[in-house]
Amino acid sequence: MSQQTAPVHKLVTDRLTPGAAVPELTPPALGLHNGSREAAVPLLVPAVVRGSLAEIPFDNAAAEPKTAVLARKDRDGSWQDVSAAEFALQVQALAKGLIAQGLRPGERIAIMSRTTYDWTLLDFAAWAAGLITVPIYPTSSAFQAAWILNDCGAVACAVENVEQARMLSAERRDVPYMRHLWQLDTGALSRLAAEGRHLPDSEVRRRRRELTPDSVATVMYTSGTTGRPKGCVLTHGNFFAEVDNAIELLYPVFKAVSKDPASTLLFLPLSHVLGRMTAIGCMRARVKLGHAPSIATEDLLEDLSGFRPTFLVAIPYVLEKVYNTGRATAEAMGRAASFDRAAQIAVRYGEEIEAELHGTGPGPSLPLRAARKLYDLLVYRRIRAALGGRVRYAICGGSPLGRRLAAFYAGADVMVFEGYGLTETTAATTVTPPLRPKLGTVGWPMPGSAVRIADDGEVLVRGGQLFSGYWDATTQRVEPATMDGWFPTGDIGELDDEGYLTITGRKKDLIVTASGKNLAPAPLEDRLRAHPLVSQCMVIGDNRPYVSALITLDDDGLAHWRTMRKREYAAVDELIRDELLLKDLQRAVDEANLLVSRAESIRRFTVLAEDFTERSGHLTPSLKLKRRRILRDFAETIEGLYG
Repeated sequence: MSQQTAPVHKLVTDRLTPGAAVPELTPPALGLHNGSREAAVPLLVPAVVRGSLAEIPFDNAAAEPKTAVLARKDRDGSWQDVSAAEFALQVQALAKGLIAQGLRPGERIAIMSRTTYDWTLLDFAAWAAGLITVPIYPTSSAFQAAWILNDCGAVACAVENVEQARMLSAERRDVPYMRHLWQLDTGALSRLAAEGRHLPDSEVRRRRRELTPDSVATVMYTSGTTGRPKGCVLTHGNFFAEVDNAIELLYPVFKAVSKDPASTLLFLPLSHVLGRMTAIGCMRARVKLGHAPSIATEDLLEDLSGFRPTFLVAIPYVLEKVYNTGRATAEAMGRAASFDRAAQIAVRYGEEIEAELHGTGPGPSLPLRAARKLYDLLVYRRIRAALGGRVRYAICGGSPLGRRLAAFYAGADVMVFEGYGLTETTAATTVTPPLRPKLGTVGWPMPGSAVRIADDGEVLVRGGQLFSGYWDATTQRVEPATMDGWFPTGDIGELDDEGYLTITGRKKDLIVTASGKNLAPAPLEDRLRAHPLVSQCMVIGDNRPYVSALITLDDDGLAHWRTMRKREYAAVDELIRDELLLKDLQRAVDEANLLVSRAESIRRFTVLAEDFTERSGHLTPSLKLKRRRILRDFAETIEGLYG
């Protein structure tokens, strides 16, 4: 690869604030270690050597007290800005309230809530009081929540509502460490702040000054796809390494938006590392942050319309859902052919832009530009309207978005930065560089990071955002989990000759058929999940003569299919045997099979009458398949695929 800085493309410069500084992008340094390929990118900003995340609200208030750093939704649906000065005062008051409750530096406080303003406020207040925060997914069962509370030794827990409060109250005898249980929707934080009024501000300053980048900020638990979750210990320095370099690298997102000040509406769970990193990054960059607690389609669309963010952080499911809903709406209006033509134009345009940025093509032709302009009026602006109307950037992670959908959004004037990471890496360890997208990959290593591919294809990572280790409940200390500074991710991937990483699956999920053929199921599953009729898919074939799949149906996609195919009154258990439905799904399977060889392709599939959900025990809170549980619960159905 050329070591010259990539040119700033018009697609980016059109959106920059006049005079905005554009950082130079240094391509990854490529090398070999014992035959294994490595890629490394140097830091964009110096590592933080003093202080902690607790200082962010107070630094913001000192530097730009009137800047709106958050927005809070009122009961009437309107959004009210919260200035940096206001937020710092709220953090200070709540931190004093936590201290007044007798909480000591280093003690753990758990938060079990959907994505709300109170979550972020309590997070920063806890840090200001010298505490360590522990997220718990709001959908966790009593057993799961109690297990985490016991494992981390939490002395306090804040829950969102009365159902959660009742659930944990019933577990109090089995959670001996927990002294406090607060319910957020009854005004618990206001009462806590009131109880700390008598304390001097100097007590909070003293506790903040005791924190360093090496201090533990949070213990975040993994999804637990194969067993009990592990507590990942992340320091304040880990978050600084992640967000500071992300802010500098993704300058079009966080810094250089033209007429619209940067803002985002966060709907990812704050109990997930990507959502948490986003909230901290926005506070660090003074980007206005709003919270959307409900991801139900109608609720989320209403919040997006009211808040009107300039960028989003999402999992592929959300972008797939917006695309599929747009296509379904067009079909219901008799305009499916027009939408499909617009999609083809957008994909071609996105691919031509990619080629131009890499110097392998001249860019979109005049006829293609004209067609794109026409369909922008007819189709693309409706896609952007579903995202709030002002979104021009999206950061996407959690699973692969897919080359075609990434190209579509680029053509629809929404630049998608794909990333890859784990809880252990404080979210992204690779990300799409703004001026060098390579569709279908998860980009280059984050600045200050390195990626290595082991002999067996496993992805190894290193960098300042890499966690300290796993929480040891017995010793109440950190158990290191790296060898020579490299962390084995458990994912299988490839590095190309320009340093771009492609993830092909999980090491533990690899399927070996009876003929000895190795198969990573994730690419097939991801492609099928992108189909509007498909909710979940699990590919099967370990020690089997061929590959098969279990497929569940998406409620919205199925409702649209019923209407268009005039099957409104058919029961689900009848529909899963409907020949027309099976033919439509077979076409989706055939398209997915184009990704793989004949030996790796799905030969048979069955449609289940029930979906895989977290409630059913078949998905983790981060929507990952619990494969062992599914294999056990649907053993008879699976045997039928091979009968």
